[in-house]
Parts: sequence; C-alpha cells; structure tokens
Amino acid sequence: MTFNKEILTTEIQKFINKNINTDIASLLLKGIPFTTGDSKDVIEQIEAKKRCKTKLSSWYSTENIYYPNKLNIEQTSSEVTAEYKANLVEGNSIIDLTGGFGVDCFYFSKQFNKVTHCEINTDLSQIVTHNYKQLKVSNIKTIASDGIDYLKNSEEIYDWIYIDPSRRNDTKGKVFFLNDCLPNVPEHLDILFKKSNNILIKTSPLLDISVGLNELKNVKNIHILAVNNEVKELLWILEKDYNSPIKIETCNLKKDTKEVFSFYLNEETSAEASYNLPLTYLYEPNAAIMKSGAFSSISDKLKVEKLHKHSHLYTSEELLAFPGRVFKIEKVIAYNKKLIKKEAINKANIATRNFPESVDQIRKKHKIKEGGDVYLFFTTDLENNKIILKTKKVT
Repeated sequence: MTFNKEILTTEIQKFINKNINTDIASLLLKGIPFTTGDSKDVIEQIEAKKRCKTKLSSWYSTENIYYPNKLNIEQTSSEVTAEYKANLVEGNSIIDLTGGFGVDCFYFSKQFNKVTHCEINTDLSQIVTHNYKQLKVSNIKTIASDGIDYLKNSEEIYDWIYIDPSRRNDTKGKVFFLNDCLPNVPEHLDILFKKSNNILIKTSPLLDISVGLNELKNVKNIHILAVNNEVKELLWILEKDYNSPIKIETCNLKKDTKEVFSFYLNEETSAEASYNLPLTYLYEPNAAIMKSGAFSSISDKLKVEKLHKHSHLYTSEELLAFPGRVFKIEKVIAYNKKLIKKEAINKANIATRNFPESVDQIRKKHKIKEGGDVYLFFTTDLENNKIILKTKKVT
C-alpha cells in the first residue's frame, strides 16, 4: 500500500464517486481514463470506499478521503463498535499503540483532549493524517512508529493506553493466545503500567476468556460486544493493582435497541440455575451472553428456568424481558419420526441445542425446507428426552 496523492485530484475523485456502484470487472475491461494515477490504485479506492458505506459512514460521506486497501477496511473497527469503546474511557490523554485506519482514535478524540495515534506502516500513518484533516479533527497526533517503541522512549504518562494486537499469520488453526499476537501484550504489561494506570485491550471474539485471564493481570472488566447477534470484539479493561472480582458486561447492539446483561465472574460459579420442563415461553440468549458463559447467572438473575444443564435454552410461564430471542411455545413434540410426519411441517426455521443431529441432517431426514414463521428447536429436556419445541417468535 502506498499513499498515491494523485488519487486526490478532483478528476479522479469524481470518477471514484461516479463509479462507486459500477461492476469492477467491467471497469477493468474499459480501463481507467487517466494518464495520472495508477489504475490499480483507483480500482482499490472504489472497492475500499464501497465497503465503508455502512461500516464507516462518516468517512464515506466526507469528501477527499483516502482509503487503504480493502483488507485494512475489513480489519478496522466499525463506527458503532468504536463509539461503544470510546464511551468506556475518558480523561485528558490516551495513546493508541496500534492505530490502523484510525477509527477508534476518531471516537476517542470526542472523550479526550489529547489523542496519540501510533502506526508502524508509514503510508497508512500518512493516509490517517490526511483523513483527520478532512474530518476536521485537530486533537489527534499521528506518529509513524511502532507503538511499544514510541511508548518506551516517551516521557509522557497517559490516562489510558489502548491496544489492538493482531494475530500472527503462522498461528492460524492453533489455539488463540495473546502471546501469539503482535504486539505481545502479556510480555509488555509492566512497561504499559509504568506509562498508565488504565489499559484497554481489544481482542478477537475467538479468544477464550479463560485463556485471556490466564495471560493478563489486574483485569477489572471484560466487555463482550455483539452487533446484530454476532460477537465482534472482546474488550479488556485493566487497572493498575486491581485485584477484586471481575465484572463481565455483555452488550448486543441492534438497530434501535441494545440488549445488556452483566455479572461478576465469581457469581457464575456460585449461581444456581433452576430447571423445568417447557412452559409457555422459550428464551434463547444472544451471542454475547453465549460467549460469556453466564448460563446459571441468567437463570438466577432473570428468573427463567433452564430446560437442561447443557441446553442453554430457558423457559417461563409469564412473558419476561430477556436479552435474546423470545418465542411462544405452541407444542412440545417427542422426537419421533411418525410424530414429526404427523405435524406436516414442510417449512421452518430450525435450531439445535444439546441435540445429537445437525440442522442439515434434520432437514434432509424430515424434508423440511428453510424459512417461514415456524421455529423448531430440537433439544433435550431435563428428563433427558429428545424433544422438538414448535414455536412462534414473539416480537
């Protein structure tokens, strides 16, 4: 990736905007009608900008933004997750040691007087510097340097340090450990705590929470952030010398609402779930709660009853507010080929929880197409019976 300033000429910018929805293959066939500006760079700008329409609408709607390659766009925080992170922290100064495309820093700049953006890739650092001017942000200092090296050589003490370590390519397919990432956060914790009392770490949702806890110290909070029921980020808040119970905060951001549920990690081990056979309503926890492992705390705090220790589906007689999907149970069917055939269900949405067959196997075996208003949950009840819950979604 190089910062090709010719891309910012009025002529090329007009071309990019005019062809934002044009098929890339046909553009390549026609060729780019400019003597200046590498055609590959122009195509890359169109592809990258297109990906920003919903993910980074502030950048998309601002003139003369320069986009890095589409892979960099894929890896960057979305505005919705960046805003969530920024609301967790505040103060006078924050340093982002792994700045990237600068979306997180853009939102940090609304909470801090001074923001430092470190990015080891010189071209990307130049791109970010240019874009902040277009976005009219003046309180972010950009440094083209390795963030850890810059921090070690800096005299400054910061209110917060933010770091988003990336997995090394050679660890694909292996268990995800923080010490396999760049930078290696566990290795540098002592220097980080010399420069700030507060550290915010973003990790991939692939990181197992127990693994992260083994590698880190002084963890105060873990935020599990989902968007439209897909876990996007784990956010670890570390505080110098903190040695009290760890609070887990789950959040599922939806279009017009957010589902939140929090608990202390030590509560989950002592919480006692209650159990029952299926009642009137069925509850399926959202993805953030599933990642948190709060399966007993949910039952204990929200007064819903589990169907089985390993099913992670809940039930109640009365309709309750719940952070996840809610269904009205219309019928409980024993898992029996004849009984299923008798129901004459040709089309349904199918989910399995603690069940020996996969969704694909069930569809094939019972000739049930996908879709419709009927939701079938294939699961196991507390008496270890294989059952089907025929339900309708409660909106």
